[in-house]
Amino acid sequence: MFRFTKRRKFILSSFLLTAGLSYIQFGQPANRYLAISLLSFLTIPLFWWSLSEGLTGAVWLMSWILPFFFTIGIGLFYFLLPSSLLLAIPVIVLYFFGLYALFLSENIFSVASLRTIQLYRSASAVSFILTLFISFLLYDTVFSFRLPFYLNGLFVFLISLFLFIHGIWSVALEEKVSVKIVYYSALFSLCLAETAFVLSFWPVTIALGSLFLTTLVYILLGLSQAYLSGRLFKKTTREYLLVGIAVFVILLLYTSWG
Repeated sequence: MFRFTKRRKFILSSFLLTAGLSYIQFGQPANRYLAISLLSFLTIPLFWWSLSEGLTGAVWLMSWILPFFFTIGIGLFYFLLPSSLLLAIPVIVLYFFGLYALFLSENIFSVASLRTIQLYRSASAVSFILTLFISFLLYDTVFSFRLPFYLNGLFVFLISLFLFIHGIWSVALEEKVSVKIVYYSALFSLCLAETAFVLSFWPVTIALGSLFLTTLVYILLGLSQAYLSGRLFKKTTREYLLVGIAVFVILLLYTSWG
C-alpha cells in the first residue's frame, strides 16, 4: 500500500513549490510580489507537514525560517535578472535542490534535537552555507529597491534577526528558544542594520555592499557557533577576522569616490 514516507514528502513538497516558482516566472501573474509572498508562506505548512513526525520543542518554530526566506530571496532576486530562459532554468533547478537540501537538513536537526546522530555536522554545514546564500540574495534585493536608509536598516535587521536565531539555535538545538539566543541574534542584527545605514550613503555597488553584509553574517554567525560548540580557538578567530579584513579592503578599493 502506498504511503508518504518522509523522503516522498520532501520530494513532493519541493516539486510543488518549484512548480509555483515556475508559474511565477513563466505564467506572468498579475501581481508577482503577491504571488511570491503566497508561495513563501506556503513553504511553512509544507515543511510542517513533511517534518510532522519530528516536530517537537522549538523545531516546529525554527524549521520554516530558512525555506521561507530562501523562497523570498530566489523569487525577488530573479526579478533583478534579465528575462531569459537560459537564466530561468538554472534558477528553478537551484531552487528545487536548495529546498530539498533544506528539507534534509531540518529533518536532521529535528532528529538531532532528540538524540546524537552523525549527520548533524553535515546538516549544519549545509544550513550555514544556505544561510549565507539567502543573506546575499535578500540584502542585494533590499538595496536594489533603492529604499531610504532607515528602511534599508529596518529590513536588514529583520532579515538578519531570523537568520541569526536559526543559525545560533541550530548549534545547541535547545527545546526552547532561550533569551540568550534572542539577545545575541538581536545584537548581531543591530550591527548589520547599522552597517546597512552606512552603506546606504557609501558610493559602492549593490552587489559589493551585499557581499560585505553577508561577510559580516559569516563572521558573526561563524564565531558564535564556534563559541557555543566549544571550538572557538585563536586560529579560528584569526581566520574569520582575516576574511572580514580582506572583504573590507576590497570594498574600499572598489568604492567609486569620484
